[in-house]
Amino acid sequence: MANTQAICNSFKTDILQALHNFGTTVTRAGTGADTFKGALYFATATLNKSTTAYSATGEVGNSGSYTAGGITITNATAPTLSTDTAVWTPSASWTTGALFSAAAFDTLLVYNSTQSNKAVAVYTFGSQTIVSGTFTLTMPANSAATALIQLA
Repeated sequence: MANTQAICNSFKTDILQALHNFGTTVTRAGTGADTFKGALYFATATLNKSTTAYSATGEVGNSGSYTAGGITITNATAPTLSTDTAVWTPSASWTTGALFSAAAFDTLLVYNSTQSNKAVAVYTFGSQTIVSGTFTLTMPANSAATALIQLA
């Protein structure tokens, strides 16, 4: 089975319960913004809309310069409203060093490490095999047409 891009169903109910704070200055019950992470998964993994939390199963894992659990996603901008659509996209790109894995990977899981590693969304991209060099995953612009998370 393959990975399937989707906003996780559990995230849809979590946001209605105020479990995720994407803000940079907005606070919830005296706390700051949550920490969101991105983990890479092999093309043979089975992440999809039913994914509820981060798991090391199928993850690229500790290989070369990649660390299990992925990296912290820089959340430099709070969610905004764009053409009647609430949007959120991290403002930074993700760059790691050489040598990930000899096996193909094609998926990024965004999850909230502050809130028990709850899954946010699964994003797929073209299959990559990095044995030497640098892998950079650049996030799209924060607009209604391209944001990683859109509530219309």
